[in-house]
Amino acid sequence: MMRPTKFFAFLLAGTTFAATLPSQDSFYRQPENISSYKPGQIITSRKAGTNLQGILPFGPTPNVENAMQYLYRTTDSLNNPVAAVATLLMPSRNADPEKLLVFQAIYDSANNDCSPSYAWLAGANTTSAFDVVFVTSALDKGWYVLAADYQGLEAQFTAGVMAGHAVLDGVRAAFNGAGETRLSLQARYAMWGYSGGGLATEWAVELQKCYAPELHFEGAALGGLTPYIEKVIKTISGSADAGIGLAGIKGLSKAYPRLGEWLDRSIVPEKKALFEHVTHGCLLEEELGAKDLDIFSFFQQGPEVFDEPAVKEALQAGGTMGVHGIPQMPLFVYEGEKDRVEAPKDTEALVAHFCQHEGVTIQYQKARLLSHPGEDVFGSVDALPWVQDRLEGKEITNHGCTSGKVTLFGLDGASVRALGSDLAAVAADLLGSDLGPFGWG
Repeated sequence: MMRPTKFFAFLLAGTTFAATLPSQDSFYRQPENISSYKPGQIITSRKAGTNLQGILPFGPTPNVENAMQYLYRTTDSLNNPVAAVATLLMPSRNADPEKLLVFQAIYDSANNDCSPSYAWLAGANTTSAFDVVFVTSALDKGWYVLAADYQGLEAQFTAGVMAGHAVLDGVRAAFNGAGETRLSLQARYAMWGYSGGGLATEWAVELQKCYAPELHFEGAALGGLTPYIEKVIKTISGSADAGIGLAGIKGLSKAYPRLGEWLDRSIVPEKKALFEHVTHGCLLEEELGAKDLDIFSFFQQGPEVFDEPAVKEALQAGGTMGVHGIPQMPLFVYEGEKDRVEAPKDTEALVAHFCQHEGVTIQYQKARLLSHPGEDVFGSVDALPWVQDRLEGKEITNHGCTSGKVTLFGLDGASVRALGSDLAAVAADLLGSDLGPFGWG
């Protein structure tokens, strides 16, 4: 869950939508015989050009030759067969089919028209610019990059089980389609995601053993976690991030019908139009549409909404981390101590819970002074080398659980090496303006 900045507003003003919206694109249609497909089986695919340069209008030209998009079968939060879309980016120079980054983008919206498969294709993703900095860096290293629309065709934002399944089945689909993309069936693969992307990554980590035991990830880097969606909603109510909370409720209601029915009869009638307007937008529209509003004022129950059985049921099943499985792969977990979206102590508790189990390896890093968006940048420049080590097959030297605090004031030499000098300059330019991490909430 990422708060956009004036930089994103600048991009919104300067980009146009060239591709067909998912809501109007027949590629995004789930077939009636979806139950006849196996999880991860490709229903249909297409080659699609990309316009990452349109998202990141300055800096180096992204090293991407083309993209393959898959409509594939996955499983929703209630164990029903459903379809989802994933995009595989293929590098043009120095392509290394032995390395696959499974990247979960931040899109934090209950509208499927905001999904990365469309936004990256159209060059119009105005709210995940930093995502593209790191994806571009991965492509520059020659890695293949896979990004699933992990919220599914209905954009079930915050529905953890759906997100985890869609990520895992996206990997299956990528390997099922490897004949057309030259991706090696022996490729090493690792996951990475922050904020909303961290949510999807964490759930994929938890569900991997029971849902996709044949997948063997080298590791997962995940940051800005939201272990308890209920606590996040309480925290961001009345803040600049309030619209994200409303979108989260809307997205979860699509995953759990009882919650959807409750929502329909519980919204304050005078607030219904605003609720629908905010929750139909992409991240920037969410922020602008509900800035500083009291989330609970939208519901007849007020702050007691979390006492409602349908709400409690959905949040326990799909909005609470740490109850569906134990990591079977090494993790790099990172967060900012000044995060005002999620409570760092909740991530601490989640890590401690995992670390009680034998064989778990987690490197847990907290950054002093940094907020939620600030840690996206500074934490990622530590996460990227960690992911690179995993994809290069380097052994983990610190087995078990370790934790530490770091103080980061700028992009150091290691950061420049991780990103590449051109992309590091892009990040530094952004951070050197009034968009720097100490001004972010």
